[in-house]
Amino acid sequence: MLDVLIVAPHPDDAELGMAGTILRFKADGWRVGILDLTSGEPTPHGSPEIRARETAAASKILEIDWRENLGLENRRLEATLDARAQLAGVFRTVRPRLIFAPYWVDSHPDHVAATQLIEAARFWSKLTKTDLAGDPFYPERILYYYCVHLRVVDPPAFVVDISPHWRAKQAALECYHSQFIAQRKPPTVIDRMRDQAAYWGWSIGVDYGEPFASREPIGFTSLRDLV
Repeated sequence: MLDVLIVAPHPDDAELGMAGTILRFKADGWRVGILDLTSGEPTPHGSPEIRARETAAASKILEIDWRENLGLENRRLEATLDARAQLAGVFRTVRPRLIFAPYWVDSHPDHVAATQLIEAARFWSKLTKTDLAGDPFYPERILYYYCVHLRVVDPPAFVVDISPHWRAKQAALECYHSQFIAQRKPPTVIDRMRDQAAYWGWSIGVDYGEPFASREPIGFTSLRDLV
């Protein structure tokens, strides 16, 4: 059983969107998993074997408790009924309290399809009288991380202070050499990620931050941890 499950269209999306927050979860003793929906291949400098090695290296840095790949088709990801059943089966098996999905507005079709798939699978995972794997289960909440290709970002619902963990996030991103470093001229994707993290950190008065969205109101039992 997991406390948190991050569902990513491709390997590296979870790291791009919320590696710092993952490290905060781990520091708090939470069990964290990542489910990559596709292999992310083909790409100009990658291969399935290279991406698998890169993903394993990043997962080690983040101390991920559980990581699997659903094996859906990269570049052609669709929120089909079959994919929904597969994903709902994962939810019923690992039973996360919180699910993190890509932000629902994006120019990348795989990201948009992933979010539609995640939301539908969350609903299906609670159904009875089905042939889905596992017992009925309904994750408490879906939150949304920003890993978008559009050059606009809507105001987030909240921003997490990742200042103590930026260096480790950078190291996790550097594991994906084929995607972010190979034959890239400055400023690299990692340079841009640092700039964005610094901006979101500035927005809440800290060094580095990661933004998140929610379709529903977010409740608090205490305001003690506000920065």
